Amino acid sequence: MYDIIILGSGPAGLTAALYAARGGKKTLVLGGDQLGGQMATIHSLENYPGTPGVNGLALANTMKEQAETFGAEFVFASAKTIGHKTYGIGHIYNVLADDGKEYESKSVIIATGAKPRRLDTKGIREFTGRGVSYCATCDGFFYTDKDVIVVGGGNSALNDALYLADHARSVRILYRKGAFSRGEAILVDRVLANEKISVMFDTEITEVGGPSPQSGAEASGVEYVITNKGEKIECAGVFIAIGHEANTDYLSESVLRDEQGRLAPKNLPDGMYVAGDVQSELKMQVATAVGAGCDAAMDCIIYINSMK
Repeated sequence: MYDIIILGSGPAGLTAALYAARGGKKTLVLGGDQLGGQMATIHSLENYPGTPGVNGLALANTMKEQAETFGAEFVFASAKTIGHKTYGIGHIYNVLADDGKEYESKSVIIATGAKPRRLDTKGIREFTGRGVSYCATCDGFFYTDKDVIVVGGGNSALNDALYLADHARSVRILYRKGAFSRGEAILVDRVLANEKISVMFDTEITEVGGPSPQSGAEASGVEYVITNKGEKIECAGVFIAIGHEANTDYLSESVLRDEQGRLAPKNLPDGMYVAGDVQSELKMQVATAVGAGCDAAMDCIIYINSMK
């Protein structure tokens, strides 16, 4: 029996593990299939305080080792189902993982993160990480004084365009609808007023392209996109911002989610907490995930202590 099981090994889960274990609680992290979550895919993390240019996976390994110093245990498996039953004044949670084992605890912290909605268009997969990005705040700096495209029309796309306008020479938004019907008015106004940003409505990308790599070589970089109207637009980068999907499929239907599958702390049963990208109304950044992991672990410790 564990005091706390943490689902996910991104920055939120790793921070929660550190605080939970350091707080004297028997802690298990079910880390999924990859240590670090989305952070592990960041080659150079330039916006996390105190660690300029650190590799995301290297930071995750350091955070894991720090949590292990205080006794946190790690198993790299993912939750398939979570059940719970009333036990005295609290709950007992049973987590069935994809390693075939069942783990039991007094509380659970959900930190399984979210993944960007992918765009299934010719060239997207080949050029992801070489001109196609799903994170403007991660990669925008690398496109200073270059021409870039943002795909999408919701708040995420509008915020990305405004952020990129501080770096890029020009930003062009391609949106499949005829107006910004999903974006907040204040963001729409700012986008339309920005001289660096232009908008193409009723427009979708049908292909992302660049130099054809030689046999066995990797694609070197994006040079253009082709739209559904047959236009060829030259650019150095394409930023996809069509929303995120939270990794919460393993939860029962009784656990309330928002339209992105994310969880609000107030809607969770006693003894269940949430942190990181899977948490509703939380900005998707490493720094905010770390703070949320700290909050969740401290609240969890208080809850367990109250059961005594």
